[in-house]
Amino acid sequence: MAEFDVNAPSIARVYDYWLGGKDNFASDRELGDKLLAQFPPTADIVRENKQFMRQAVAWVTEHGVAQFIDLGAGLPTSPSTQAVAQAIRPDARVAYVDNDPVVIAHLRALLAHGASGVTVADQDIRDVGTVLAAVSDNVDLRQPVGLLLGSLLHFFPVEEGHKMLDGYVAALAPGSYVVVSVGRSGGEGSERFIDTYRQGGVPLHYYSADAIDALFTDLELVPPGITEARAWGVDPATLPPIAERFGDMAAAVARVPVR
Repeated sequence: MAEFDVNAPSIARVYDYWLGGKDNFASDRELGDKLLAQFPPTADIVRENKQFMRQAVAWVTEHGVAQFIDLGAGLPTSPSTQAVAQAIRPDARVAYVDNDPVVIAHLRALLAHGASGVTVADQDIRDVGTVLAAVSDNVDLRQPVGLLLGSLLHFFPVEEGHKMLDGYVAALAPGSYVVVSVGRSGGEGSERFIDTYRQGGVPLHYYSADAIDALFTDLELVPPGITEARAWGVDPATLPPIAERFGDMAAAVARVPVR
């Protein structure tokens, strides 16, 4: 397990703060408030991402997938990945992967309270082979899997993020689905936002539209393709207008081709 430092902000706990949770510390709230002061829509974007992930997990489950790998799972929020999937498929299984000590403690508490079909892997998600070995007792890679990377890749440089995703996709069975949401840049304001993150000790790398498109080169995008997180699976005509943003959360679901 990674070393725990209450004075070092954790993005999982900052997100928990933005979502109204209680599993965060002063350092997390301080960074969260700095970012909100600079870009007030941040909390809305985080909530929109949560909604997208919930909808995407339900959609993938409805399309025949009953096992998931949730990379960089973060602190469990309601409804959790397994709650969404098991509401549709009671036999659905979820492997949560993270290495934040607070996240791991909460996920293991979930197990202790009798969550079925769940495993927790305390692993660095960059080590693809080790992660896949760690989840193999609960996830059969010979069968379709739902691979979840929610609000994750932008914490890695673009080249590293692409390489990591490619490594996981290469191990998935045809007919698997990949669910991705990633910060999309929008000019000078984005650079200031990134700098604030980095000053708080959290690396952040916004992805350009071209870099996001390239994530799906070898995958089949599910309609509506790459869109704003808030717009996935929603009739655009029903969405209220929003104030101009210098960035947003791009979101997509894609299928591993059956060849």
